[in-house]
Amino acid sequence: MSKSEDYEAELRVLQLAMIGLQRQAIKEGWKTVTLFEGRDAAGKDGAIARLTEHAHRRATQVISLPAPNERERSEWYFQRYVRYLPGAGEAVVFNRSWYNRAGVERVMGFSTPHEQEQFLRDVPAFELMLVDNGIKLTKFWLDIDQDTQAERLKARRDEPLKAFKVSDLDAVAQAKWDDYSAARDEMLIRTHSTPVPWICVRANHKKAARLNILRWLLHVSAPKKLLKGVPKPDPEVIFKFEPAALTDGRLAK
Repeated sequence: MSKSEDYEAELRVLQLAMIGLQRQAIKEGWKTVTLFEGRDAAGKDGAIARLTEHAHRRATQVISLPAPNERERSEWYFQRYVRYLPGAGEAVVFNRSWYNRAGVERVMGFSTPHEQEQFLRDVPAFELMLVDNGIKLTKFWLDIDQDTQAERLKARRDEPLKAFKVSDLDAVAQAKWDDYSAARDEMLIRTHSTPVPWICVRANHKKAARLNILRWLLHVSAPKKLLKGVPKPDPEVIFKFEPAALTDGRLAK
């Protein structure tokens, strides 16, 4: 069996297990929120596509919000995200989330230093409030190195079918690499907590990243009967954040 066939075979096993897990979630009234964050071209879209490909359509929402309008900019920062939070039996996936304020907004100057500091101070309490009120919250950070990002951004530009994935921010992703690294480091250190940890995914290899994200979600939440044939997450690919990861090579500099 080829590597591609191995990937497809395991993906099928994992997606079938995810269907079983969602059946349980709907039956028991779970409220599930999953955040996907990462640099441009880190593979968020592909990972979300594999996670939701066979999900229950009426019980699953993928949210990718545009830039806020004038009224939204005057609101409490978390307000426009709160309106998308799930009810019983529902799952919400954010393709980028409230963490825009700690990443893109900080690097590009779309918010003030005061607003950015207030966000980093407030978000742990906000997320604790969510989990204390019954929301199962998972935060994934997809990490890639600078060369991989450059290759993927070029592939986007060169492929007409990926036209809608190209954005103005792509042009500065490489130029501001170090600024994004500094923003990532502070975000992870200040917003990682025991109740709501960051789950880091080494995503240079897209297929390995996708499989390990599904493995992680299953092994954290699924009953044993659904885990038959489901490999454990590979710690070389996916792990809970710890500060040492910023200097020991697990996260790209």
